[in-house]
Amino acid sequence: MSTIDRRAFLETAAAASVLAAVRPRPAAAAGQVRKAVLLSMLPKELAFRERFQLARDVGFEGIEIGTVTDPKEADAIKDASVKTGLLIHSVMNAEHWRSPLSSAEPEVVAKSVAGMETSLRNAKLWGAGVVLLVPAVVNPQTGYQDAWTRSQKVIRERILPLATELQVIVGIEEVWNKFLLSPLELNKYVDEFQSPWVRAYVDVGNMVFYGYPQDWIRTVGKRTVRVHLKDFQLDRPNGTFAWKNLGEGDIDWPEVRRALADIGYESWATVEIQGGDAAYLKDVSARFDRFLAGQKPVAAAPGA
Repeated sequence: MSTIDRRAFLETAAAASVLAAVRPRPAAAAGQVRKAVLLSMLPKELAFRERFQLARDVGFEGIEIGTVTDPKEADAIKDASVKTGLLIHSVMNAEHWRSPLSSAEPEVVAKSVAGMETSLRNAKLWGAGVVLLVPAVVNPQTGYQDAWTRSQKVIRERILPLATELQVIVGIEEVWNKFLLSPLELNKYVDEFQSPWVRAYVDVGNMVFYGYPQDWIRTVGKRTVRVHLKDFQLDRPNGTFAWKNLGEGDIDWPEVRRALADIGYESWATVEIQGGDAAYLKDVSARFDRFLAGQKPVAAAPGA
């Protein structure tokens, strides 16, 4: 990651206002999608308040943050949000990969539940409405049916009661966990809870191996509570792939934008790619705006 010192931070803040003046506006007919950035994309050497201010200055309205176990750090994050006006809209649960809810080991499941409890309480403290959850992992020890049954049971009995009490939605994300491999399965998994506190968190890059994000968006429809944005390039003949900046991979971004409009999506979308310094983040923000305007979010031409 590129670095930014405090002097550079102050110098680039003024430039951000110029960017705002020339940033393309989203198409009004497409509905209002709100712009957010992942905390891990912001320069780590800055204090939380400076990171949040930088995100605001380059054009983001909100932020998504991973689980925070230290109460003092959690309070500092809340203070940064209040002082800068950058809204925390979602928490990315951190324990579900290390300790999947689908495990047959009670102690592993207990760690995962504890991680979700912390994430839900983070969300309540910060005013976030959603916690992202990868619900299960299919592996040699855990078959598909077991992953489905075990994870639903734990969510229903040990996570949903707290989510309901705190009024925070559990957003089920599809990801490379060999589970929920189609939008129809994601729909069925979410619907079986019969709860307004369980919905779908759609990542437009995660399904490119086996589907099309515009199709997932239209199929999942109103179940979608949050969206992740990242690009992905797949070279099937050579068996290679790579994560890319917005507009530099295989995703049909104008079609994704139309799909979000088709389902009437008007909530947060969070860019989830490699981080960088202020200049890099301004470019990412401008790419995001081109996407919202229905354009391909490629980099601007020199001097544009």
